[in-house]
Amino acid sequence: MKLSASNPIKLLLIAAVLLCSASGEELRKAPNFDAKPVDQLTVAGNACGPAALLASFRFGDDPWRKVADDVPGDTERERILSIIRKEGSRLSTHLDHHIRWSRKGVNVVDLCDMANEMTLGRYLPRIEYEIFILKNREDQSELLKRVHSRLSKSLAKGLPPMISLRRFANRSGKEQGKWEIVDGHFVTVIGISKKLPRGADSFAVTYLDPWGGKRCEGVIKIPQVAFLQPGNANPDPQISPSLEADFPEAGIGKSRLGKEDLTVITVAAGIGRW
Repeated sequence: MKLSASNPIKLLLIAAVLLCSASGEELRKAPNFDAKPVDQLTVAGNACGPAALLASFRFGDDPWRKVADDVPGDTERERILSIIRKEGSRLSTHLDHHIRWSRKGVNVVDLCDMANEMTLGRYLPRIEYEIFILKNREDQSELLKRVHSRLSKSLAKGLPPMISLRRFANRSGKEQGKWEIVDGHFVTVIGISKKLPRGADSFAVTYLDPWGGKRCEGVIKIPQVAFLQPGNANPDPQISPSLEADFPEAGIGKSRLGKEDLTVITVAAGIGRW
């Protein structure tokens, strides 16, 4: 777990990915791995959802890529705005009297609906979402396997999955204090190891961060220090209900952190082709 606002392990993460490749471990990559990332900042700081969605289609195989190619607009900004003004401006079917995309961004279920509306009439399979929080009788190792399986399966089926990240902070400076949500963000996964070794407690990913349109490396892992999310059913103070996203380059909510705050980025949910 990241226990300060700074994280010096970026080089270690990159080295881990290189070591993974050097050791002969087979990697699963997005079909259009060398495509251009999408930059949400051409529109606004709250456009990560539509930008991550556009990137998911763009980096997919031909049928999914065609969806991205057909989004109206001559520039990146125009294409993102086209998604916002069309699919994003409709009323949510999950939140009464709420537009899907707002100044606060968009939630997982509404973004999934937007994705499926963009593929209507194309004879493509439905895109699904899944919450990545411990289920009843599921332990953290099983959660790690479930998340790896979903992300890997979506890549194998030609659609790079999106993951919803949430930064939590503990203002008390003590692990036993109250954890609160600071901010959320969507990224698109374009690379992952095909297999998760027996007994693994983490796996490396390559992902696209729409904040600046960057390719980044990170690790999704079982947290080493327990933290609790608000509303977690039957909370166990010794077990974290979500996996940690050790993404050193992610700036999610950093400006809202104090020097003494403990902080962690969690993998809250995923959207893809399971």
